[in-house]
Amino acid sequence: MIEQTYATLELDDIQRGVLSPRPTPYAATYILFRIDDRAHGRELMRRASEVVTAATDSMSPLGETWVSIALTYQGLRALGVPQESLDTFAWEFRQGMAARANTLGDSGQSGPDNWEPPLGTPDVHVVLVALAPDGAQLEAAVDRARPAFRHLHGVVQIWRQDCYALPTETEPFGYRDGISHPAVEGSGIAGSNPLEAPLKAGEFVLGYRDELGGVQTPQPEVLGRNGTYVAFRKLHQRVAAFRRYLKDSSAGPEDEELLAAKLIGRWRSGAPLALSPLRDDPVLGADPHRNNRFLYEQDDPAGFTTPPGCHIRRANPRDAAVAGAPRLHRMIRRGTVYGPPLPEGVLEDDGSDRGLMFTFIGAHLGRQFEFVQSQWMNDGVFFGAGDARDPIVGAGDGTGEFTIPRRPVPRRLPPLPRFVVTRGGEYCFMPGLSALRWLGDLED
Repeated sequence: MIEQTYATLELDDIQRGVLSPRPTPYAATYILFRIDDRAHGRELMRRASEVVTAATDSMSPLGETWVSIALTYQGLRALGVPQESLDTFAWEFRQGMAARANTLGDSGQSGPDNWEPPLGTPDVHVVLVALAPDGAQLEAAVDRARPAFRHLHGVVQIWRQDCYALPTETEPFGYRDGISHPAVEGSGIAGSNPLEAPLKAGEFVLGYRDELGGVQTPQPEVLGRNGTYVAFRKLHQRVAAFRRYLKDSSAGPEDEELLAAKLIGRWRSGAPLALSPLRDDPVLGADPHRNNRFLYEQDDPAGFTTPPGCHIRRANPRDAAVAGAPRLHRMIRRGTVYGPPLPEGVLEDDGSDRGLMFTFIGAHLGRQFEFVQSQWMNDGVFFGAGDARDPIVGAGDGTGEFTIPRRPVPRRLPPLPRFVVTRGGEYCFMPGLSALRWLGDLED
């Protein structure tokens, strides 16, 4: 029997970007660096330890603004971390996201050969992320962080992606985003679903007990403890194709909105089908205290209200026994929009690049991010649907099926094309503040 212990997190040593939900509205930026000079890279780590925001700063004058630093496996190597230490990191992290493309469903147009450079290449060493409630505060945060890399000629900025909340506060397909967030034991941050018990800290932060009672920590402990793994993904969204599919597959405007809700599991306002099955309820959708308060097993085990194959039920089956042990696959997810919105009603692509920068945070890359991608997003065996893929983010090829449970006859939709294309991504390690200082003090 696993001993039940309550974690006391060392919040002053954990980067705030690990645990805090993003603000709404928001502005964000992702800046990638290459380390050409080891000494300058180490100096960047020393400076970064004074710039990144700790989890204890949630009540600071910065408010909902923070800066985070993460490193790829190649970045740790560039800093001169000993190989015996590197070998203690998760093997998925050591391989890198591009090498894991087949497992993740990144094939064809989503394959690494088509990724936006330098994503997925050995040149990506450091990822700086800044998040704020608006553009002015975001640039102020970047300005505060700039001394960390200014005048370090051996650290080269190689890519930047800016993100801003759309005026509608939705993602590009038109759905309210950023609703679901798990409670992490010891964090002091409430989850968005009060019916879900807080998860063990070790599911998200290295060095603490996880749901299985184990403790995962890369070595030495000063490097691994209070860190986490992060999967960054740039996902291009084919908004016009999605709109055309809804229009062509529905009997009219009302049916189109119902179909949109059945594919995701929520109405576009954010109201979940589980709580508002027959019609949209924008007031419910906008209420953060109610719009995620539901389970499936007792009220809707067969999915007549929220289809088993819809996006939110795949991404988080909650209490569904058919999914095995959903708590072992929970992640912290954050999405930030990039690119201009496609004007309302437009059904033809305008050539603009738009979509989401997605961040997945967890202490177990294999059984969290990769399991969800391979088993829940790109397969349907866990709920009896064969190889059916997620209708929104799955690796669709124009042959995939989606069935809406309905009495007396289920509703089968036309084959699903690919609506989301991976433009690149990286597996990263987000160290604790002590680890950043340790990296800065490394010697050859």
